[in-house]
Amino acid sequence: METPRRRLLIYALLLGAWVLVLGWQVAEHFRVARVARAELINRAKDISTTVGIVLRSQRRFGVISKERLESALTELVRPAQLSAVALLNAAGEVVASAGANAELPPRGTIRPAEFWENDSVTLMNLVDLGANIPNEPERTNPPIVLSMESFTNRPPPGPRNPSETEAVPENRFPPPFPMEFHADETNSPAAAVTNRFRSRGGEGRPRFGRPPWMSEAEYKAMLEKKGVHSFVIVLSTQSVRAAAQRDVWLRSMITGLAGLSVLGLGFAWRNLAQTAELQIRLVRASELNSHLKQMNLAAAGLAHETRNPLNLIRGQAQMISKAADAPAATRQKAVEIVNEADRVAAQLNEFINYSRPREVRRTALQLKAVTTEVVRALTHDLEEKQIQLQVTGDPLAIEADEQLLRQVLFNLLLNAIQAVAANGQIEIHLSSVGGLEARLEVRDDGPGVPPENRAEIFKPYFTTTQKGTGLGLAVVQQIVLAHGWEIECLAHTPRGASFRLTHLKLVAA
Repeated sequence: METPRRRLLIYALLLGAWVLVLGWQVAEHFRVARVARAELINRAKDISTTVGIVLRSQRRFGVISKERLESALTELVRPAQLSAVALLNAAGEVVASAGANAELPPRGTIRPAEFWENDSVTLMNLVDLGANIPNEPERTNPPIVLSMESFTNRPPPGPRNPSETEAVPENRFPPPFPMEFHADETNSPAAAVTNRFRSRGGEGRPRFGRPPWMSEAEYKAMLEKKGVHSFVIVLSTQSVRAAAQRDVWLRSMITGLAGLSVLGLGFAWRNLAQTAELQIRLVRASELNSHLKQMNLAAAGLAHETRNPLNLIRGQAQMISKAADAPAATRQKAVEIVNEADRVAAQLNEFINYSRPREVRRTALQLKAVTTEVVRALTHDLEEKQIQLQVTGDPLAIEADEQLLRQVLFNLLLNAIQAVAANGQIEIHLSSVGGLEARLEVRDDGPGVPPENRAEIFKPYFTTTQKGTGLGLAVVQQIVLAHGWEIECLAHTPRGASFRLTHLKLVAA
């Protein structure tokens, strides 16, 4: 049999399994969210690498026209994908942009490489734009400068000093060199653009300095204001949020199904434990029932064997009570012996009748006719107490065992006759319920049955009269249960008791 500690242990294990599934799904959800963010950042890196390649491909002498650059950047902006692109100088000011303005942390604070918000993410410095150190002699990436005017066709200014006159001849500018760019993602779109530029020839990278017509101070001032120092891209997080929402629904369904499975297992285990416990109880009840049957048969046999010597004693006492030469006192004692023998014989008969197995043989019976015959058998008892008995109701045909039904009616009427006083009234009422069942009531105007005894009177050897054996109503309930009926004791208004039989099956007359 299952113990409470074992039951709690099983339920705790099931709950722990569900908690593990819940924790696993939460961890998987955060992993999916991280993967979605990583995919968005990789997409931003591809876009920024492509933009960096475009920047380097469009410059000459490290200078790009702002109008051309912003026109190219505008082509990259896509609704719900790429919201904005911005190029910043060393002071953090926007020198060129496309799309919505990028919302950056205020100047003077640490600007993270990733700035996540609800609807967008701002990414900075994804590629090297080569605008950090303008005077480094060993630069590999020349600085990029934005200008409102083109430098490619501008004639050089007049000589500032003799050394500069020799360095820059008139109308001679370095021709555009084929350039090599940094692209770590070899399979990305940026790599394709890089390979296209590499195919134009040349493996080296030009080393650009300031334009020959500008002084060092003018060049540094231009780098500070127009030099591209930082690259900012703003992407919509709609794809991340959509992926997270889909994953939440999926994880919720998995967690819900796991919870239902745990509940199902819990109920299944409880039912299994209850079934095992019921089976054990049934086995024990079957053993007890077999033992009671054996004792019942032994007691019935003992009662049957007791009637024979009892009848012999009764006969001898009856002969003494009628002997003419016997003293009067002896005859009186003999009469008392006969009366006691009759009382004990009646109890033995009731006990044998109660212990007898009930085998129901159902037939169609006229309920009113059977009731009338039972009443006729009790006519002497009714007349002795001058009791008025009435049979009311409709003639009904029911399905029952005739002998057992007679015994039920006989015991109920005899119980009512013993309960009422002289000149009392008894009524037998027959009625149908719903056209499928019949109901039989035996009512009397006796003292009635107290509410606390209405369930006890059907138990063996419980009686409220001196002459009763305490087995009459127990036999009635036994027969009623064998038929599948129900019997109950109710109060009868204004006084008395009413015994009601229900669920008597009606048949066609």
